[in-house]
Amino acid sequence: MSSSPADRSRPPLAHAVRRLLPARSVIGFIALLAVLFALSYAAGAVAGPVAPGLQPAGGTRTGGSTPADDGDMGGMHGMGAGAPRPVPVGASR
Repeated sequence: MSSSPADRSRPPLAHAVRRLLPARSVIGFIALLAVLFALSYAAGAVAGPVAPGLQPAGGTRTGGSTPADDGDMGGMHGMGAGAPRPVPVGASR
């Protein structure tokens, strides 16, 4: 059995590489995601920080001389649940 001239002209390495690459539609989708990510990053960089005074939940601040806020909203008396009572060790619940 002899090989056709078309089979002899294509190197086997190129065929193997072509089989390992994903489909063109997958490559296009990944490229589209990369472009959208770059555009959204650029838009975020132009817009700047959304909440410049945002601080961690613990209330610790880095820098600045103002004291940390205790979280009280003022005028909202009785809205929170009471603190849980400690249970002595060995006591039944």
